[in-house]
Amino acid sequence: MSKLFLVPTPIGNLEDITIRAINVLKSVDVILAEDTRTSGFLLKRYEISKPLISHHKFNEHKSSQQIVDRIKAGQTIALISDAGTPAISDPGYFLVKHCLDSDIEVECLPGATAFVPALVNSGLPNERFCFEGFLPQKKGRQNKLNELAEEQRTMIFYESPHRLVKTLTQFAEIFGEDRKASVSREITKLHEENARGTLSELIAHFSAKTVKGEIVIVIGGKTLEKKKKEYIKKDRI
Repeated sequence: MSKLFLVPTPIGNLEDITIRAINVLKSVDVILAEDTRTSGFLLKRYEISKPLISHHKFNEHKSSQQIVDRIKAGQTIALISDAGTPAISDPGYFLVKHCLDSDIEVECLPGATAFVPALVNSGLPNERFCFEGFLPQKKGRQNKLNELAEEQRTMIFYESPHRLVKTLTQFAEIFGEDRKASVSREITKLHEENARGTLSELIAHFSAKTVKGEIVIVIGGKTLEKKKKEYIKKDRI
């Protein structure tokens, strides 16, 4: 039966791909890739030779109907992103919605995504968290940060290396310089780094070096310790 597969790909180390993902990519008729050149290296490594079609944020609205038509005609198609799980801060949502609205089966394989190892590695509470992805670069950015000022869950953000220090500084202004946080970059790669500390300590650390690679920022949520202490004190009175 024809369907759409969402297939996670490694976020750095090419060995972080599942056997099932390889088998699915070898079995489909067509592979949709965010960047066909980037995906070409992975596919060559595992001797996967299937037709590649470019599917990215600039053409997904136009190409989705063509993809739906292909699947309805009997083709099985896989969607991959440059790294990680499709639709997580990458193209995919619009195509999935279009397929489901057209009664096409969609199957997502489990696999790599950058924020999970960054969260677990941070040492911050992970039983409850919110994933914010990339913040708006301009319009709505300040409003979004103000909304998160009262967030009690651990927060996860993606950021580019050249904006890292600026973003950490904004976080310090909204959440306080002493808020605990973690910055992970180049996850699974040779120069992986996981820096932990207060926001002020992380600002000092990354201001003193050239930052490269994909960035995941994890920030502890607002604590209610002060309110709890006040409640206990009143209770005793």
